[in-house]
Order: sequence, then C-alpha cells, then structure tokens
Amino acid sequence: MSRADVCVVACAEAFRGDGEILAAGIGGAVTVLGARLARLTFEPDLLTHDGGCLLTGDVPALGEAPQVVEGWLPFRDHLWLVLNGRRHVMLGASQIDRFGNTNISCIGDWARPRAQLLGVRGAPGNTRCDPTSYWIPRHSPRVFVPRVDMVSGLGTDRGAFELRRVVTDLAVLDLGGPDGTMRLVSVHPGVSVADVVAATGFELDVPGDVPQTRGPSPDELRLLDEVLDPRGLRGREVPERAA
Repeated sequence: MSRADVCVVACAEAFRGDGEILAAGIGGAVTVLGARLARLTFEPDLLTHDGGCLLTGDVPALGEAPQVVEGWLPFRDHLWLVLNGRRHVMLGASQIDRFGNTNISCIGDWARPRAQLLGVRGAPGNTRCDPTSYWIPRHSPRVFVPRVDMVSGLGTDRGAFELRRVVTDLAVLDLGGPDGTMRLVSVHPGVSVADVVAATGFELDVPGDVPQTRGPSPDELRLLDEVLDPRGLRGREVPERAA
C-alpha cells in the first residue's frame, strides 16, 4: 500500500453520499481516480466525465478514452449543473487559509504580484453553489497560510455553500472547527499529528483523538492497480510510501 493509494481512497470518500450528481476531479490524477473509484464502489450513481464534454457510461483507466458514452455535456450544460448545485468538484489550491478561502490567482500584493497564476477561473461559482473539496499534494506552510493573497474560492466566512474535505499528502481535514475553521480529521499512515501541525501555517483545530486515514480495501486496491491506474500514474503525484 502506497501513500498515493491512501490519498486516492481519501479523495473517493469525499464523494460518499453524493448520489446522482457530477463528480469532477480537477486537481490532478489523484482527484480523477478518487471520483472514478467512488463510482466503481460505494457511489454507483455518480456521473463522471472524460475531462471534456462526454459523460462516461463506463469508468475508463486514467488517460484512456471511454468505451461507453452516456451523454453530451457542452459547456453551457456544464455551467447549468454548476449554477444549480449538481456538481461536486475537487479542486487544487496554491494557498488555503483556516476558513477554506483559496487562491489560484496570484502570489504577493495584488497591485504588484510576485507571480501570476491561473486567475479565479470557476472557483467563485463552484464554492458558492456546489459542494467543493480540495486536493493538496504538498502540505506545507506555503500552501496553508494565515491569509490568502487573493480570494479565488470562497471560505466558510465568505458564504461558501459546502466545503466538504481537504485531502493532502499528509492528512484529511474539514471545516468543522470553531466558527467554520479547519479541523484535522485523520492522519495518513506514517504521519503524526505533530507533522501536520508543523506543516500548517495557522492554528489548526486538533481533536483529542485523531484516527488514521483508512487504506484501500483489497478490492479497491485491485481496481486501482488493474482497472483505473495500471500504469501507476498516481505514484508520480504522491511518491512517498505509507506502509
């Protein structure tokens, strides 16, 4: 079992209970695999797409085209789903604060930033209208900051609809702390609570008993190895070994 396996399962768990809505993994290979693993196991009603405009009837391997197409999803219809709360997206973030505000726009002062990033893209609409989760492949104080340089995605203090999970290479977090602040939910195998606290640039709510993030079941591991990611691309995103 690798750290990447644990992270994929944690991302899949973020979609548990969603039912028949569009599951969109955008933040990397791990998020796509998480959505597809959830559909193949405990959330069979999830809608998944090919990364473009096709709703997939089957669940193809990472990087492969679907063999069964359920529907055509042009951009205007995709936006309808977003505006009507019918999508759960798992995004990435360059910065995230204790309320879940995220930044994918720029680093540094807005008037003269040190680095230009993507812009806000669809983050305001996603976070205001739909369940949103995040995948952060490198948990560090540079990402988990006291204050984001620009708000791209809304946090709990700015009217976010529902921030479900923040999954990182070290832990799983949510926004269930006091006043909607970030809370430690579990630590991955081989990671301590102290490791997570040290890698977080703000005060993190830590319950008295923090469990270990669950690893994949034998069937989930088989699906990852043989069906969804036979080339092992998830290991490039999270190379550390968990056990």
